[in-house]
Amino acid sequence: MRLSISTLSAPDLLESKLAAFAAAGFEGVEISEEDMAVQGVTPAELGRMVRDRGLSVTLFHAAVDLEGLPEPARGRAFDRLERRMDVMQELGAELLLIGAAGASEAQGGIDRMAADLAALAERAASRGLRVGFEPRVQARHVADYRDGWEIVRRADHPALGLVLDSFHVLARGTPVDPIRSIPAERIFHVQLADAPAVAMDLSFKARHFRLMPGEGELDLVGFVRAVAATGYAGTWGLDLRHDRSRPGSRALAAEGRRAMIALADAARRAEPGLDPGLRDFPAPAPLHGVEFVEFAAGGEDAAALGQMLTQLGFARRARHMRREVDLWRQDGINIVVNSERSGYAHSAWVLHGASVCDLGLWVGDAEAAAERAEALGVRRFVQPRHEDELQIPAVRGVGGSVLHLLDRGATLGAVWDREFRPVGAEEGAAASPVGLTGIDHLAQVCRAEELPGWVQFHATIFDLAKVADTGVADPGGLVRSVALQSPDGSFRLTMNGVDTHRTFAGRFLSESYGAPVQHVAFACADLFATARALDRNGFASLPIPAPYYQDLAADFGLSSDFVDALRRWNILYDRDPRGGEFLQLYSRPHGDGFFFEIVERRGGYDGYGARNAPWRTAALRRVRSG
Repeated sequence: MRLSISTLSAPDLLESKLAAFAAAGFEGVEISEEDMAVQGVTPAELGRMVRDRGLSVTLFHAAVDLEGLPEPARGRAFDRLERRMDVMQELGAELLLIGAAGASEAQGGIDRMAADLAALAERAASRGLRVGFEPRVQARHVADYRDGWEIVRRADHPALGLVLDSFHVLARGTPVDPIRSIPAERIFHVQLADAPAVAMDLSFKARHFRLMPGEGELDLVGFVRAVAATGYAGTWGLDLRHDRSRPGSRALAAEGRRAMIALADAARRAEPGLDPGLRDFPAPAPLHGVEFVEFAAGGEDAAALGQMLTQLGFARRARHMRREVDLWRQDGINIVVNSERSGYAHSAWVLHGASVCDLGLWVGDAEAAAERAEALGVRRFVQPRHEDELQIPAVRGVGGSVLHLLDRGATLGAVWDREFRPVGAEEGAAASPVGLTGIDHLAQVCRAEELPGWVQFHATIFDLAKVADTGVADPGGLVRSVALQSPDGSFRLTMNGVDTHRTFAGRFLSESYGAPVQHVAFACADLFATARALDRNGFASLPIPAPYYQDLAADFGLSSDFVDALRRWNILYDRDPRGGEFLQLYSRPHGDGFFFEIVERRGGYDGYGARNAPWRTAALRRVRSG
């Protein structure tokens, strides 16, 4: 599968863009007239810049209207396009992309437009060039690709073909099945972009809301299936436009390539027999839960964390045979505390303070999951290990953290027995279990412009679906929160994007220098019983102010006794429209703002208590501010 990217998709100077595109694995770039104006170099020099990076110029996009123009505008358009073809030959480009005319003076008539494009194709062919005609939503007459194909068909020139753009096809709701009947050799180029399903002027949407595949709601899988069914073997291009801030060119290029490969993979899995030109690699990895959460902590931080874990009912059960690493457990929940004085975890502690540095994820096949990640451009994480330590596949995650991939195989499934020795009662910390049964969800934090990329990272490597995308109220501003979940709910992840340090999550990210996990939520079967046990252990819950409870009875029809019990134990409450209930209890914040949560889900409740977020964040801020 040959991939290209428009230079207008990324921010940065052209030199930096080209370096980023090449590093990400793109083969070609799409050059526009804007590049010529901004760069201030000759076309020949620009072409050398591209080739020096090991790239080719896939096409040159000319911002010139042609088909249907009356004279003398038609003659001037041909003159302008002749000059653009001069530029192309100096660049080393072979395909001229011309969009369907949007000029008000452009006249209709398929035969007239076909004749104009045939004349342009003849001029291009005399230079060894081709012309790609792109129907687009803002065109005066040719907004539908079916009309565009009819024009190309009637022009009947070998140097003229169709350019199919997923945005221009899908944003209008045009069916994609007719694409399957277009001869593959007459499709000269395909461009990919997603878009939100929000009603707005399509011309405005085209200029400002061309999103990364997977970020919007267009049926891109259906589009790719239709194109691939023709036997198309040409280049697939990424062409984005969006007004929001984006990550730097390197991150955007890596995310773009990952999105395109994942999209093509989804299409071939949805319609076996299609060949979009991808090499074979494993399907999205099923996730069955979190096997361990590892904290980097040394000295007083490790002691304070140990005290907190003891209050939460965890006991120190084992110690690594070779390293300063302790295993704390409660009913199958594994918390690892790494106090090594060198290596990755030590570096994480030095940079972030006591923080989550590593997550162990149970997948169906660990090696297959790692192979899929590599196919999507994600590098494996490797660090020095002792001879008797297991080689567990791993990749880098949010904020430089590590995701170790484990499965139920005989080797990886025995990691605790192979690498850890049990500690006796005299070595382990005394603890009274409080009824925690598992890890309900994890909450990660990143910068707002990085959020779509990290959501894509998880949703393309693993079998996860985006189940919510909301704005969470915080006294310091709005935090965008995206929830990802496995089909059976055994793995849940919320990802929060922040763009200001005034929110509690933003302050955590700033003060911890980018620590990725802000809180870990444990599950229990009876939160009231757990709250009583926590109290006996000396656990101090996050105090919730009385006004929160004053409206609960009226809002949900709760009994006064039940509300009094919620108030007594600082428990937050929510109910969904189906009657499912959600109870939440929080720890006080620690360090730079990390905290624990304990939840009880009743009746199939599947959310995260969004209505309680303003109360929770305000309470955390009050405690942390003293």
